[in-house]
Amino acid sequence: MEIKIMEIKIKDPIEGDFIFPVNPEEVSIRREKQYETANLLSLGEIDLVQGEKIKEIAFSSFFPKNYDQSYCNYTEIPDPQVAMNRLTALLLKKRPVWLSISGTIINSLVYLSAHDSTFKGGEPGDVYFDVTFRTWRDIKVGKVGSAKGSSRPDMKPVPKVYIVKSGDTLTAIAKRELGSSSKWREIYNGNKLVIGRNPDLIKPGQKLVMP
Repeated sequence: MEIKIMEIKIKDPIEGDFIFPVNPEEVSIRREKQYETANLLSLGEIDLVQGEKIKEIAFSSFFPKNYDQSYCNYTEIPDPQVAMNRLTALLLKKRPVWLSISGTIINSLVYLSAHDSTFKGGEPGDVYFDVTFRTWRDIKVGKVGSAKGSSRPDMKPVPKVYIVKSGDTLTAIAKRELGSSSKWREIYNGNKLVIGRNPDLIKPGQKLVMP
């Protein structure tokens, strides 16, 4: 009868695949619901469910200095220091990689979020480690005006509107609102449909958009 060996593999199309040489005794998956606590005067503290937190996958094992068929998954095992450097580089990556564990449901994009190493005096050359991976989650941003979710606020400045009063002229308005009477033409050019062909004929009550 053929015994199937669990394979823990990191699949990276850029750096290449990496298979852990020694299987851990156990692999833990942490799932947790996310809450936000609110304090209401009439009810006290209440928990508002926000959804599921990112899953954490953790296990412990070691990189042996020498191959031993009783616990090594393959013969060409990596040098422990090279393997540790690979984990360190993985910890610093800003892009996710695939983590797959045969015989389990684990086959997803992850980040390496924590990595501890231990050197034991009685086992020179071997390096023990603990790793924690966090599953990668895509960030989806809704479109403006979408029926789902809140739309982004409009950050465009609202133009100022001036209501013409009796006795006003464009030069007087330009002087008072824009700081220079010479800017009257800017007001006129932006409000020709309201004022008409003659810039001197403005009427009380007209709404002029300031440049």
